[in-house]
Amino acid sequence: MALANTQFQDWRSTLRRGLHHRQRELTAIEADSTELRSFLPTMITGLLHTPEYARASLSGNPGDLTQTIAKRLERQTVLYDRSKSFIFVLTEAAVRWPLCPADVMAVRLGRLASPAALPNIRLGVIPVTQPHLPEGPLSTFTVYDSRLATAEVFSGAIIMRDPRDIAYHRELFSLFVSYARFGDEAIALLTQWAEEFRHGS
Repeated sequence: MALANTQFQDWRSTLRRGLHHRQRELTAIEADSTELRSFLPTMITGLLHTPEYARASLSGNPGDLTQTIAKRLERQTVLYDRSKSFIFVLTEAAVRWPLCPADVMAVRLGRLASPAALPNIRLGVIPVTQPHLPEGPLSTFTVYDSRLATAEVFSGAIIMRDPRDIAYHRELFSLFVSYARFGDEAIALLTQWAEEFRHGS
C-alpha cells in the first residue's frame, strides 16, 4: 500500500518527455486544488517567477526552453483565482540565493511581495536571524489540499498520496508558518534584501 501511494518522477524521464509537459502536469494539479501550501527552503517556486528568473532556473537544462518558460509563466494565472488559497513560506536562503545577476535579483525581490497583495495569498519569509528552529529545511515541498504532497530533490520529485505522509507534511508546514514573518514584516525584509542586491552588499 505504501508503495502504491508513493511515486518517484526521475529528472531524466522528465527531460526526455520535455519540461513543458511537466508544466502542464503542474497546471492540472493546481487547477484541481483549492488550498496550496509551499515550503521553499532553497529556491523560489515557479508560481512566483519573473521571466528572467525562470530562464536562469532552467538554464542548466538542454534544448530550447522558450515553451517551458512560457508554460511556467502561464501557470501564474491560477494565483488570481479567488476560489483558491495559497501560502508560500520561503527561507532567507531561498530568497537570496544568487541565481541571477545582482540587478535581476533586486528586481525579482522587489516584485516578490506583489502577489501577497491578493486576498487569497499569504507570503512569509523565515530570516536566518530567527533564534531557533526545531526542524531543518531538508527539501522543497508542496501540499495540495489533503490529497497530495510533493517533495523535490536533485534527481526528481516524490509524489505522495498516503494520508499519513500528507498529514505529516501539513503539520511540518504549520510549524514553518509559525516561524515565518508575514505582511509588513515580510515586505520590509524583502525590501532590505533587494536593496542589498542593488548596492552589492
